[in-house]
Amino acid sequence: MTAAQPKPVNKWLVTLSVTFGTLMGAIDASIVNVAVPHLSGALGATIEQITWVTTGFVMATVMVMPLTGFLARMFGQKRVYLASLLLFGAGSALCGMARTLPMLVIFRILQGFGAGALQPTEQAILRQTFPPKEQGMAMAVFGMAVVLGPAFGPSLGGYIVDNYSWEWIFYINVPVCLISLLMVTKFVHEPEDIKEANHALAERQKKNMDWAGIALLFCGLGTLQYVLEEGSRNDWFNSNLISSLTLISAVAIAALVIRELSAPMPAADFSLFRDVIFLSGTLVGAVMFAMLMAVTFLLPLFMQTMLGFSATQAGVAMMPRSLVMIVAMPIVGRLYNIVSPRLIIAFGILLFGWSAWLMGHYTLNTSARGVVNVLIIQGVAFSCLFIPLTTLALSSIPRYRLADATGLNSLLRQVGGSIGLAVFATQLTRSATIARADLTRHVAPGNPALPLMKLPLHIVDLVVRRQAMVLSFEKLFYLSGISFLCVLPLVFLLRAPKTHEKIEVHVEM
Repeated sequence: MTAAQPKPVNKWLVTLSVTFGTLMGAIDASIVNVAVPHLSGALGATIEQITWVTTGFVMATVMVMPLTGFLARMFGQKRVYLASLLLFGAGSALCGMARTLPMLVIFRILQGFGAGALQPTEQAILRQTFPPKEQGMAMAVFGMAVVLGPAFGPSLGGYIVDNYSWEWIFYINVPVCLISLLMVTKFVHEPEDIKEANHALAERQKKNMDWAGIALLFCGLGTLQYVLEEGSRNDWFNSNLISSLTLISAVAIAALVIRELSAPMPAADFSLFRDVIFLSGTLVGAVMFAMLMAVTFLLPLFMQTMLGFSATQAGVAMMPRSLVMIVAMPIVGRLYNIVSPRLIIAFGILLFGWSAWLMGHYTLNTSARGVVNVLIIQGVAFSCLFIPLTTLALSSIPRYRLADATGLNSLLRQVGGSIGLAVFATQLTRSATIARADLTRHVAPGNPALPLMKLPLHIVDLVVRRQAMVLSFEKLFYLSGISFLCVLPLVFLLRAPKTHEKIEVHVEM
């Protein structure tokens, strides 16, 4: 007698169940940023000390991501997602109750450990739930959760701290996690073929536990993320701590790669990067997230410091990009089978390059309409990138290895975003210093071509500083476009495997 099969569940209920937690995890990566002044006053800590609230969360998130496949084999994919939700919800509640900075940082790390497994596990569950012909739409839903989380986080956080208290940026996660826990328990079922494959691999894994790989992973990724998060604030390699941690990170990651490629059962399966499609798609995705995080950092800063926008006005001006992505992602999912995915990705890269060129022409006279128009173009560009990239990158990965692949894919996306943010934040100040020095040489006393010199010196200095900052922003906007255009050659390697089924996207109600 055959074993009873679980009753089929509507795949959209599965999608809704696993997207709740992922969306909150993505939002939490950025929601705290706007509450820093409130946290500083409430906890009696300096702004520099408060940055550990974000740094600790991101470090924990990054360290867990590549271990999702390892954990899924040991405990089961559904159990890992439920445990991650429980850990994230409990960490959120404890963060709201924390009354000292050390306790808040510890609870944020706990929260980060939970959030780290949500994204890759959801991605694997969706890939295994949807048939091949509908995975474009599955990745559209996943993309909206991952990409829109950082976009909505600051706006949501600003509203909460302005109208309630800082504790509620954490407490708001608790009911969402409870709803998601109930829905995942009821509607998500692990496929039998995945269970059987994981059970067989788990037995082998228990006999060959990769403790050395896990230790190297935590050491290498933890120190790398600390360097990326804190390097700019500590003047990078002028700091002995940053220099030492960079060296430790480089050695640990090199040893990790060697270890994982030779281990009988690696904790993080780096051999997946031998697949050219997976490697190319993951690298382009990492660059995409680097540019997304860089522009998301630069634009609000430009609007507030150069154009005089309030924080709320800057947040509202950024919203059209997110709204366009909500509308455009399902459309791109439908186009996936009509137009070559490589053409869609190439079009998205070129479109982002155009939007970066337009941003490079921003001046002190740029209007809110001028900012929004470019963001609309950028929203379409990111929509054209995320869905085909996530769909194609995993198209040649066997179902039972998806948890490993999605963990590595999420890891590189997260690290790419951190690198983009760190590099552009550092270059903003340095470029402004260089631009100011260049402008100062041309502002010479007695120059009849400069009516500016008739003004008091402190006014002249203020004008020069503002113009130097504008030039710095313009340079970095150009740089973001040029950086993205450099990955265009990788698009030619994104060939779908011969066994890859056509994807016809439709939504069942």
